[in-house]
Amino acid sequence: MTILVAYDGSADSRAAIEFAAKHLAAEPTLIVTVWEPLLVQLKRYPLAGAAVLADSSEEWRVQAEQYAKEGAELAIAAGLADVTYRAVADNESIWRTIVDVADEVDASLVVTGSRGLAGVRSVLLGSVSNHVLHHAHRPTLIVPPAKH
Repeated sequence: MTILVAYDGSADSRAAIEFAAKHLAAEPTLIVTVWEPLLVQLKRYPLAGAAVLADSSEEWRVQAEQYAKEGAELAIAAGLADVTYRAVADNESIWRTIVDVADEVDASLVVTGSRGLAGVRSVLLGSVSNHVLHHAHRPTLIVPPAKH
C-alpha cells in the first residue's frame, strides 16, 4: 500500500511530512501537489481575473512540480525511503483531486496538514483537510499546526 501526503509548500504540509516520517511504518510514499489551471482559477475567482491573467498556467504547473519535488526531498530527509512525487492539475477542487489520486493509487493512508482555521473563517473558507477527511473513505491523518 501507499501513503499519500498532500504537500503545498506550507509549514503545515511540511509538518505533515515530518509526522509521517516519524510515526508511520516504512511504506511507499507519494507526495502530491495539486495546482489550479488558469481556467479553473478564472471560474472560481472571476473578480480576480485580471490579476490571474498575469500568470500563465504553465508557470503554475512548473511551480507545482517544484513544490512536489521539494516535498519528496523533505520526506526523504525526514527518513521515508520509497518516495515518489506528482503534481496534479485540479479541475474541480483541491480536496477532490487529493481524494481521486488516493483512490487511483489505493492509498492505505492520506496525510495532510491543517491550516488551523477555526470558527467563522473555517465555515466561510472551507477546509481542504476537512473535506478530504469526510470524502476519502480511507484512513486520513490530519496533522495540526505546531503550537507557537
